[in-house]
Amino acid sequence: MDLGVIILAIIQGIAEFLPISSSAHLIIFRDLFGFAQNTITGDMELAFDIALHFGTLLAIMLYFFKDWWKMIVSGLTKGTKQKEGKLFWYIVLATIPAALAGVFFEETIENVVRKNYLLIGLALIFMGIVIYLVDKTAKQKKNLGDMKVKDALLIGCSQVFALIPGFSRSGTTIAAARSLSLNREDAAKFSFYLSAPVVCGAVVLSLFKESTILAIESNLSVFVVGVLVAFIAGLLCIEFLLKYIRKHDFKVFMWYRLILGLIVIGYVLF
Repeated sequence: MDLGVIILAIIQGIAEFLPISSSAHLIIFRDLFGFAQNTITGDMELAFDIALHFGTLLAIMLYFFKDWWKMIVSGLTKGTKQKEGKLFWYIVLATIPAALAGVFFEETIENVVRKNYLLIGLALIFMGIVIYLVDKTAKQKKNLGDMKVKDALLIGCSQVFALIPGFSRSGTTIAAARSLSLNREDAAKFSFYLSAPVVCGAVVLSLFKESTILAIESNLSVFVVGVLVAFIAGLLCIEFLLKYIRKHDFKVFMWYRLILGLIVIGYVLF
């Protein structure tokens, strides 16, 4: 087993939930730093990335299993009469913008944006600064029960930017939620909830592609290991971030993104 595969899976499990962009990290560590380049090649790249996202999807579903059960049951039986049911339909609403953007711009993102390393570096820097400044200036006076339809829609629209590697899905949605005065922990929770249907949709769509099926069949052990490692790393990272942001802001993530972004830009230009 290529050690690079395990490292990429660990990176996915961590970077999916920290506001540092998992897609950017997978591209940077594989394409620029050479991790698992001999194992993950050609059409297998995107299929493997989606498989790793499936691992972190499982982490979200297991970690928040009780929350999901309450939201789904309440949403389908009580509508918006209860807090959990209302939150369920907010997640559905907030998923629509990113889902539409993914369908209409999938080819452009895969063929153009994913290989634009300069754009990735700039996105890492730009969004790192945005996350920190928004969090620093926003109040922490609202929780998930205070959310309105317009809040869910705005956070959902922000997720569209996460289709560009470097922006970070968790970063954009947490920043949007914090700009609406949600406290840090609930902003992170809603961000995690919101990732589930988007990632699930991407996984399902990828399974309709012949290239994905062929990649899995010919490299089954690689995909299984990747999913399991990303799942375990994801569980640990969710627990860490929720505890961390109760007492800390996002400054450390800003500095990390700045440094990594400058490294990527330097690699491209020099």
